[in-house]
Amino acid sequence: MRRIILVGYMGSGKTTVGKALSKETGMMFYDLDWYIESRMRKSVSQIFAEKGEDGFRKIEYNMLHEVAEFEDVIISCGGGTPCFFDNMDYLNQQGDVVYLKATPEVLYKHLLMAKVERPLLKGKSPDELIAYITEHLKQRAPFYEKARHILDVNVLDEYDKIKNSVAILRTMLSL
Repeated sequence: MRRIILVGYMGSGKTTVGKALSKETGMMFYDLDWYIESRMRKSVSQIFAEKGEDGFRKIEYNMLHEVAEFEDVIISCGGGTPCFFDNMDYLNQQGDVVYLKATPEVLYKHLLMAKVERPLLKGKSPDELIAYITEHLKQRAPFYEKARHILDVNVLDEYDKIKNSVAILRTMLSL
């Protein structure tokens, strides 16, 4: 029985790396945000709009406790998941937690390329966005750094680099 849990700031590549690792290991992959959307039959953006961040975080907490009980899985958590309630301590008890670490500049580039709308970034100019990411990452990093493993993902911009990151991760976790 194995659980690999990926944490990190939005845009760090948790879903990309999780899917690639799943493909190589045959372990099931769950993106927590997708799981929430499937269970709630609403998008994360809709949940944020209807219930606010506090309401979303309560739903996220409950769904996290469901999915983190599954066996032989790779779980990609939302960027804020480790930072609320006792989530990070809980995750560390449930499996191998890996922090996908990137600089604010790399996260900014990844988020600009992403086609997914992020509720916490909506309506920000480029300057506001980089300032927001930098400040937000400073607040969240202490939670992320509680992970047992840290993987530098500053170079996840092409397939070979993603493949290399997955290979490093497999070695790190003895997969």
